[in-house]
Amino acid sequence: MVGRWLGLGVVVCFLTGLVSHLLQTPPGWLVPHLPTRPVWGYRVTQGLHVAAGMALVPLLLAKLWTVYPRLWVWPPVHSVRHALERMSIAVLVSVALLEVLMGLMNVVQWYGWPFGFRDVHWALGWVLVGALLLHVTVKAPVIVANWRRPRPAAPEAEADTERAEHGEDAEERDRRAFLLGVGAAVGVVTVVTVGQSVTPLAPATLLAPRHPDHGGQGVPVNRTAAQAGIDRAALADWRLQVSGTRGSFALSLAELGALPQHEAELPIACVEGWSVSARWSGVRLRVLLERAGIADGGSVRVVSLQERGAWRVMEMGPTYIRDPLTLLALRLNGATLSLDHGFPARIIAPNRPGVRQTKWVHRIEVL
Repeated sequence: MVGRWLGLGVVVCFLTGLVSHLLQTPPGWLVPHLPTRPVWGYRVTQGLHVAAGMALVPLLLAKLWTVYPRLWVWPPVHSVRHALERMSIAVLVSVALLEVLMGLMNVVQWYGWPFGFRDVHWALGWVLVGALLLHVTVKAPVIVANWRRPRPAAPEAEADTERAEHGEDAEERDRRAFLLGVGAAVGVVTVVTVGQSVTPLAPATLLAPRHPDHGGQGVPVNRTAAQAGIDRAALADWRLQVSGTRGSFALSLAELGALPQHEAELPIACVEGWSVSARWSGVRLRVLLERAGIADGGSVRVVSLQERGAWRVMEMGPTYIRDPLTLLALRLNGATLSLDHGFPARIIAPNRPGVRQTKWVHRIEVL
């Protein structure tokens, strides 16, 4: 039973991780087709990804505890099929532990390794699913036999009482107590962490690294202006540079503020699992791009003022550009953007990962 729960959790994490990866780094053929609806899509899938990943911790430990004695049987290999099974288990256990550990480290933004988290986590996800499929294939005869075995007839009450008196049901009671304990552990871990994305449970958020209500202007901050190397002095002469097929132009913050302003209630959701809805207002991105000149189906490149970082340059496809909810935001929750939230201007778009909602926008180029 623990194995079934664990397998379901792995499948959920893999599928939601696939969605996250494709929204963050889509292949070229997919860029024109990325959906902007529902606006809360990424919030749900990534919140579910992280919540399921955290629930895997007690499940994985419980599963390892139940099978630990079998890992040391002797002789270690007694047939080709058994060797294949042992090999799949070795890969499955090691990759599962590494994948869950790396996920937890990413949630708290602690990277104690010299390689890029995202690419390795993505690759290990495929290895984990492959090892799981291999393991299930090898164990298929045992699984089928278990599902096909006849259910024992219900015992008579007298015989049941007699067995209980002789302690013959102690193992079954221990089994049920163990499963209840594992279920309770999964429930507690979920309740005290999922509030970072499920706001009604925010008061119970005790172990999650982000609280949805904590942060400047009511929105958490992952990367501060200081971490990005941005200060007020660097923005003294800031002007937004926009270039397209009709030429280039520059707009000051005052000129952007004089353009028609629009407001949108949109969530911002990050890969660490936290998300929160907020009121954003600013200029529709498509208005600026129509003025600069952009062909139907065209894409844009957005460049941030931050000097380094994997997401200082971001490309956006036509579905986001055309969407009326995609804004070059100037205000957040009724106030001017703070420096940490991307002042003087940032991108906000529906159903888009937080790392793609570029802050401190400096330049927009039609591709």
